[in-house]
Amino acid sequence: MRGLTVGRSPGETRSTQATSAAVAVVVALGVCLSGCAAGGTGTRDEGAAHADAVGGAASSSSSSPAASPSKVPDRVDAVRLVKSDPKVSEEVKHELKPCVADEYPVDVSYGELTGGTAEDVVVNVLTCGDAVGVGSYVYREEDGAYQNVFRTEEPPVYAEIDRGDLVVTKQVYERGDPVSSPSGENVITYRWASGRFAEQYRTHNDYSNAAGNALTPVPDADG
Repeated sequence: MRGLTVGRSPGETRSTQATSAAVAVVVALGVCLSGCAAGGTGTRDEGAAHADAVGGAASSSSSSPAASPSKVPDRVDAVRLVKSDPKVSEEVKHELKPCVADEYPVDVSYGELTGGTAEDVVVNVLTCGDAVGVGSYVYREEDGAYQNVFRTEEPPVYAEIDRGDLVVTKQVYERGDPVSSPSGENVITYRWASGRFAEQYRTHNDYSNAAGNALTPVPDADG
């Protein structure tokens, strides 16, 4: 006798397939959520990591040290320094007087010349009337006091700091030249070496006598 075969109706088959599909969707969704929660490479993880990086950059920027300000040299009383300096001639000290009120004719420059721990000081003493340099001096700080390490008192003279070198300009006068119109100048460059300033090179410049000397025309007698 043949065995009895139990069959399913079409409605039952469709119901079973729908149930299986629903279970598969739920399982797949669970796997996806599990992967995201475990620190996968989903968009949520990338978004959170980006926020942390931005926060870290902002924190690093805010905590970075501020740039230190440039060193401001200690100002010196140049007049007192020159007047108390035994290496300065009495003639220069006598000429060093106020021009107006308490304004003295001195130019002061600060800079690196001798490689010391403090900036060096260059002092030019001038005349009040025509600002002619009568003495130029360089002071270097040693053991808490300024020492005279260079001087020249052959007027007209003027000393300057140029890229770590000492540049001294001495104007040259020929016979008959007025104070306001020298014939030329000698420019001498010194460099600090072995505890003293040594001359490196010098140049000479001749001034033109043509400029400013145009003849004034004589008016006509009938004019």
